Amino acid sequence: MKITILTYGSRGDVQPFIPLSLALMARGHDVKLAAPARFGSLIEEQKIHFVPFAGDPEALSRELNDSGRNVIKIMRGLLKHAVEIGADVLRQTENACEDSDLIVHTFMHSIGAHTLAREMNIPDIHIQIFPMFTPTGDYPNVSLPDLKLRSLNRWTHTISSQVAFWSSRVGYDQVRRRAGIPNRKLHSPFVEDPVRPRTPILCAWSPSVIPPSTDWPSNVHVTGYLFTEQYVTFQPTTDLQKFLDGGEPPVCVSFGSMLNRDAAKIDHIVREALKQTNNRGIILKGWSDVKHSSSNEILYLEDIPHQWLLPRCRMIVHHGGAGTTSASLRAGIPSIVIPHMADQPFWGSRVHAIGAGPRPIPINELSVPKLTRAMTESSGSMIRKHAQAIANQLRSEDGVGHAVSWIEKYSNDFLRKDL
Repeated sequence: MKITILTYGSRGDVQPFIPLSLALMARGHDVKLAAPARFGSLIEEQKIHFVPFAGDPEALSRELNDSGRNVIKIMRGLLKHAVEIGADVLRQTENACEDSDLIVHTFMHSIGAHTLAREMNIPDIHIQIFPMFTPTGDYPNVSLPDLKLRSLNRWTHTISSQVAFWSSRVGYDQVRRRAGIPNRKLHSPFVEDPVRPRTPILCAWSPSVIPPSTDWPSNVHVTGYLFTEQYVTFQPTTDLQKFLDGGEPPVCVSFGSMLNRDAAKIDHIVREALKQTNNRGIILKGWSDVKHSSSNEILYLEDIPHQWLLPRCRMIVHHGGAGTTSASLRAGIPSIVIPHMADQPFWGSRVHAIGAGPRPIPINELSVPKLTRAMTESSGSMIRKHAQAIANQLRSEDGVGHAVSWIEKYSNDFLRKDL
């Protein structure tokens, strides 16, 4: 089967689909993985057929960073970015999928990819790394606070799905007018349709972190996280290995793709909290432009694989992105979540709810005393015990295997139905 996987965003939005692609290839499937061009080497070094998308997700991060949990600002930022690169991405998407038997898509591609799959009369599957189009009363849309009533929480999911569809409609209209593209009818994969089965949704997180909801429809399935150790071939530099060997396990600080106008202030808070708690630190700069020299107590690095680094650390301070959260939980170390925007407060709340970290500290409330208290609390035996128990559970799960099984099952069911 020829499968095209479409994803867009930061590394956390791309990396889970590398082990999925490798597992599908091992089953004999021909896989294309389409993602932002900056991740080409990450994908191609695994011998996966890579299709680059236009646009730079760093620019999108800059656009969204100050949105917080404001859904309107988030959708406006996404729409602006999509319109700027839309014509190129539409063309690249169609080229990537032209000979496909199945399209697998994520959040940013859900409407366009589903529409294309319908036009091609092939199945499509939606994979999400955070709960977005799975209405439930258990919790609200990830960009909104808990409204305490199941009916209101469920309503936030319904509204967000409608907003996403109409934003796609408006964005497509703007793109086609700019580029002279013919009009087409867009379809949502998340609504009932009499002529086509509802698109399956595979939730790529652990049921021990977010339990499946009893009010989900039958097309929603939790697979587990998309982890694998097969492609982690990172070799530490001499400086990194020397630092790790030179004292107690450090605190890892990683804000990933987050870009903050107060980056220098945040860096000062982190350094001071490390000092006051007598911790050494490895600070992963990610996409930030903070410039500081390393020392015997603090090592500044560019991004390196969390799967390799985190088991060698005592705890992690991070933004609460879906990818970083899952890697932290699997490493079995406490997480101090400093959410910036979008789904990050949700993941911070989940980490605290399962006992793997203290209460999250919103980025606009971050201070030396608060971070110092969080580091001290995370050093306690209770949080460490919970973090290790969750890690043992995650290591026993086979998210990739379950995802591959569902993908093959739904594709075969679609084929038999079409016959």
